[in-house]
Amino acid sequence: MTAPEDRTPSDKPATRQGPTALVGVRPRGDVDLALKYLTSRSDASAQLALGVAAAYRWALGLAAQAPVTGSSAPHTPDLRLLTAEVDAAVVQLEDPTTQPGARDFTRGVHDALTWVCGYSDTRI
Repeated sequence: MTAPEDRTPSDKPATRQGPTALVGVRPRGDVDLALKYLTSRSDASAQLALGVAAAYRWALGLAAQAPVTGSSAPHTPDLRLLTAEVDAAVVQLEDPTTQPGARDFTRGVHDALTWVCGYSDTRI
């Protein structure tokens, strides 16, 4: 699996900007820091880290397509869309035919978005 295509600056939505804006239930600044921190970590598997990064980028409105479903929205994803992507990740993770690399990517997306949505206190 590969990370979804990035948005160009002109495609980037203007909503939910600023340090106090929320991404899911987390302050935008916290999600930005989580993405920056992820790039400096080396203990996660490559596919897991790619999934986490894809999830954070999509949640921040920096990627045009959702990392698991590939769906696109004309705006930064709200909590409803973020939760739908978590649900899609759960379905894929429960599928015994999912290949290990894809499973790691999807696990990364799942774990990152559960934190963004407030379903977990563990930041990846």
